[in-house]
Amino acid sequence: MSEVMGDAFSLLLFRLHSGRLLGINLLKVNEIVECPALTKLPNRHPHVLGIATLRGAALNVIDLARAIGEAGHGDSRDGCLIVTELSRSRQGLHVQRVESIVQCSTRDVRPPPAGTGAKAFITGVTQIDGAIVQILDVEKVLHELAPAMPVEIDGQLLSDAERQSLAGRRVLVVDDSQVALQQTLVTLRKLDLDCQAVRSAAAAMDLLLTQQHAGEPIEVLVSDIEMPEMDGYSLVREIRRNAIIGQTYVLLHTSLDSTMNTEKARAVGANDVLTKFSAVDLSKALLRAFQQLA
Repeated sequence: MSEVMGDAFSLLLFRLHSGRLLGINLLKVNEIVECPALTKLPNRHPHVLGIATLRGAALNVIDLARAIGEAGHGDSRDGCLIVTELSRSRQGLHVQRVESIVQCSTRDVRPPPAGTGAKAFITGVTQIDGAIVQILDVEKVLHELAPAMPVEIDGQLLSDAERQSLAGRRVLVVDDSQVALQQTLVTLRKLDLDCQAVRSAAAAMDLLLTQQHAGEPIEVLVSDIEMPEMDGYSLVREIRRNAIIGQTYVLLHTSLDSTMNTEKARAVGANDVLTKFSAVDLSKALLRAFQQLA
């Protein structure tokens, strides 16, 4: 496979009270504010410091250190909030301090080291000015606080004929987040689709080509955007440049809520783009895909 140049993105660097240096994609950040007074509700999750009110809207404030397995600091007044919006939810991450915003390339982001374990809460690592930066898996943090409800596909969502049109059709899912991957696979399997899954763009390219040569081509690729080494945009460009698999239908499935991402997805040749995670919206997007391919 030919080398693909990674896409540049902005990374917000911040530290926990332990001194640990982490990063988060700037597109997931709404704002950075001093932590306001919190309302502490009974029976709240132990990793939730309380509820803040920002411009009239309630906001869960998460003790990020405790949420990822470190000792929590306890005093919400010592530190600041990174207000994030992703996967159709908004929350505040309480951290010690924000350091800077830097430009990165996805080709310089590596997957977490082997043996990191399921509780690592990072999607990748990179190096900034000689310092190792771990990129936070915010989706995993949120899932640990509020695990996704079992996926239910309303019987009235798709007609019997529409369900039959999906049964057995071949779909490949690529996502570096195990949480997001499993959510997607559960939905696809309830639709009786023939699903395969990989954790990287390079593995997706290899499988697309293997299936094509075997005479059982992947019909629809459902791909995350944020991935180490090669992101979803670069993956789409690589697919479109390859004469063998260039016509594959690509749905970019992202936690980023941004019109800019939709425009960029279209520009690189993606057929559709969808914000995670709604089983209903994903089902409808797949139905649209196979209706176009029919």
